[in-house]
Amino acid sequence: MDAMTVRRALVHSGLVPIDAQVVLAHVLGRDRGWLVAHPEAPLTREQADAFFGLAKRRRDGEPVAYLTGTREFWGLSLRVSPAVLVPRPETETLVEAALARLPADRDLRVLDLGTGSGAIALALAHERPRARVTATDIAADALALAQDNALRLGVANVEFLRSDWYAALGDQAFDAIVANPPYVAGGDPHLVDGDLRFEPVAALTPGGDGLAALRIIVAGAAQRLLPGGYLLVEHGFDQSNAVRELFVAAAFDDVRAYRDLAGIHRVMAGRLRVNVPSG
Repeated sequence: MDAMTVRRALVHSGLVPIDAQVVLAHVLGRDRGWLVAHPEAPLTREQADAFFGLAKRRRDGEPVAYLTGTREFWGLSLRVSPAVLVPRPETETLVEAALARLPADRDLRVLDLGTGSGAIALALAHERPRARVTATDIAADALALAQDNALRLGVANVEFLRSDWYAALGDQAFDAIVANPPYVAGGDPHLVDGDLRFEPVAALTPGGDGLAALRIIVAGAAQRLLPGGYLLVEHGFDQSNAVRELFVAAAFDDVRAYRDLAGIHRVMAGRLRVNVPSG
């Protein structure tokens, strides 16, 4: 049998090229550019066995990020595990919309609800060093992972708090609140198909019509925002109209929907009316 090389391993993996390259680069401790430059580099038996083992898991649907333990988000390399959702490119739409409302030249308080891996909180804190970001999650293992990401990345202007949405925040008030809560409807077939089967169910769906967490977040935001503060949330592909109605009913104006890179309405943003009490 011919020696196993980078090229042969990629061809025989049974994966789409990008997945095969990411997984093999992880196994070899290299980057994808090295693979392209060294297609005939030999693999040891141990490397080949490790790669094809991970390739099978990927073919069975396990997310690549769980296989490699990392995911890039907003240019930051984050550790991920099955304790948290895999950060997705569409969530960068939420970060972009938030940054447009957070001036870089003054001190700010920002709240990230349901932080998971810390992706949103760390992206905002990295881009706005004068901001103080509070990141909450109800899951202790998710918070531990997010804290580890902050330490590894050297992002010091984030504090982490275990909380069921707003419950543990006391009387703190914020210039902006951001959230990517569970929003998939309970009966959505995607929950038992593909990559989603491997991700934490509680971070994907609150059950029912998928809006329960969004209702809590939007309804409670006015008591946590400074006058004129902003709320920004990610939502499902078909929930834009319903979420807009929640914003309007909760005393937000300048309500604006944002599309992700696929052209799907993915984020809703609104400004708390100045005449609404914050506490």
